[in-house]
Amino acid sequence: MSDQLIFSEDADQPEKKGGRVVALVLLLLVLIVAAAYVWAWSQAEDGVPRGTTIEGVSVGGQSRSEAIATLKDELGGKASRPMDLQLGDRTASLVPADAGLSVDYAASVDAVGSERSWSPAWLWAYYTDGSNEDAVVTEDSDALDDELRRLAKPVERKPVEGAIAFKQGEAKVTEAKNGRELDVSAARDAVLAAYLSDDTVQAPLRTVEPEITGGELRQAQRAWANPATSGPITLRFGQSSVRLTPEEYLPAVKIAESDGALALQVDRKRLFGVVDEHVSGEGTPQDAQVVLQDGRPQIIPAKTGVTYKKDPLVRRFRAAITAQGEGRSRKVGTTVAQPEFTTADARKLGIKQQVSTFTTYYPHANYRNVNLSRAAELIDGTVLKPGETFSLNDTVGERTVANGFTEGYIISNGILTGDLGGGVSQMATTLFNAAFFAGLKDVEHKPHSFYIDRYPVGREATVAWGSVDLKFKNDTPYGILIDASVSPSSYSSSGAVTVSMYSTKYWDITTRTGERYNFTSPQTREIDSATCTPNTGYGGFDIDVWRYFRKAGSDELVKTEKMHTTYTPSDTVVCTNPNASSGVS
Repeated sequence: MSDQLIFSEDADQPEKKGGRVVALVLLLLVLIVAAAYVWAWSQAEDGVPRGTTIEGVSVGGQSRSEAIATLKDELGGKASRPMDLQLGDRTASLVPADAGLSVDYAASVDAVGSERSWSPAWLWAYYTDGSNEDAVVTEDSDALDDELRRLAKPVERKPVEGAIAFKQGEAKVTEAKNGRELDVSAARDAVLAAYLSDDTVQAPLRTVEPEITGGELRQAQRAWANPATSGPITLRFGQSSVRLTPEEYLPAVKIAESDGALALQVDRKRLFGVVDEHVSGEGTPQDAQVVLQDGRPQIIPAKTGVTYKKDPLVRRFRAAITAQGEGRSRKVGTTVAQPEFTTADARKLGIKQQVSTFTTYYPHANYRNVNLSRAAELIDGTVLKPGETFSLNDTVGERTVANGFTEGYIISNGILTGDLGGGVSQMATTLFNAAFFAGLKDVEHKPHSFYIDRYPVGREATVAWGSVDLKFKNDTPYGILIDASVSPSSYSSSGAVTVSMYSTKYWDITTRTGERYNFTSPQTREIDSATCTPNTGYGGFDIDVWRYFRKAGSDELVKTEKMHTTYTPSDTVVCTNPNASSGVS
């Protein structure tokens, strides 16, 4: 048995030696592979895989920073240069910066793997890949779309909708036409695909069809246009009829697109204007008027009229112009409209006779002729009802060129100076005296600062827009009609302003003027101004005027009014400026 044991130990010894050899060999191989891997990793360094290109730019084997710089140098010009954009038959230039396009160089390098790694896959890619990758492009979609729309605007056109317009009584047809517009989504994709290449971008345009087609136009012609131009229509207002020709009513009509379909459209304002032209005489009420005819007050009677409801009128009109035969005559419901001032109201005013008249005269001056005639035109025909107050400024308005006035002379700060509306104070004085002798109540009047000898002393008035007015109140029980007229001056004759008042005689007016007193002397002023007007001065004084009221036809004195006026001296003005005027003309 001992012999067998010795034999077994000797037999196992070679097997153990062989296992150790295999293990040593395997270990050696592992060490060799590990050493090779470490050596390969150490040689790869921190960089882009060898053989790598981005958009055709070789960056393989470079460090990350080197690759970014290389990419920027090589692609920078291409990334910023304008791209050719073909829009139909027009070529436009799209600037990437304006369209929100750019290259992210760092992201482009990072995308191909530029950082050292122990990963076998990274090491394998570093030594074996050699791929060509796309650059990472950043885009601002909104900016790109906006720029594409801007560049496409010259070649885009809106579709022409079919329409029918009426001119000179005939229907003019506008045929429908297709439009075109940029397909923004497809154009955006095309730009992004061609960016960084030399290719021209084909930006697709698509057809935009009008909503109104030729078939709809033909139908509208038959249904609306042809009947509308076929002849006149008649609108019946109660006992009155209005006949409108196509030339009159067609400017208020058109056939055009509305909510995607053709519609007969009526311009209400124009239609009412056309109708009112025909019913303005008997169709609308007219107030009674009191006018002067052949020197006598006459009443033009008031007229009743008719009013119509506007919505029913439009409906009847639309029905009439698209109808044939008897259908082109339609009844419009009306109501009687009464005038605000009736004939009876006019008669109650009792305007029957002249109750006062006054005339003033003026030396020749063209500006006086213009300004006084314009003031008379605005005042003439004024009717004051009992209790109403007349205002010259309110009636005549501001003295401007637009209102028909020209520049003349006024008194300002005690001297003559040029201003618009000069001379209108002559009308104020004439009006004041006509109202004075008609017995009307003096509400507001201001005499001139110094006395002008062509006016009645102590019984005259001046006006200035916005500050000085002439006002008198009709405190009689009758109406007052004011008649104002001007006989223009000439180089050989004076001008005359006449104001007459018509009513029923209510007062007999007499007057008395006192003696002048409190005399004052003028001064001499030297004015160095091109606008200076020379003047020979005279003294000032005080004056009193009395007005006596007696009922018409009676000797009994009812009341007395006293007016006091202080006239300042009219200073002598010496103009020292050589460009000053030589005097009032």
